[in-house]
Amino acid sequence: MEENKVENVINIIKDMNTKDKLRLGICLTTSDWAKILYNEAEMYERFDTMLKEIDEEYRTTLINFAKYKLVMFTMAKVMEMEQVERNKVVLYLFNSIK
Repeated sequence: MEENKVENVINIIKDMNTKDKLRLGICLTTSDWAKILYNEAEMYERFDTMLKEIDEEYRTTLINFAKYKLVMFTMAKVMEMEQVERNKVVLYLFNSIK
């Protein structure tokens, strides 16, 4: 059952466009509850820099991530997971962004 949750979220991430993947990464690395095992500051910097390069709205205005439904849905799915599962998803997300 646990692997199904991880696989389902990874499949959602695979179908996301690059901007949404980066938004999800930013949400995960700035969230207090995620407690990611990996270097959150480094991951945030990478996601932030990449999103600024490809999204003018993010670069010029304060963004309300709640308006991105797929990102929020994925965050909710990740919140339901155990710590080990969360870290698998975050590692996949980090490695899937080029």
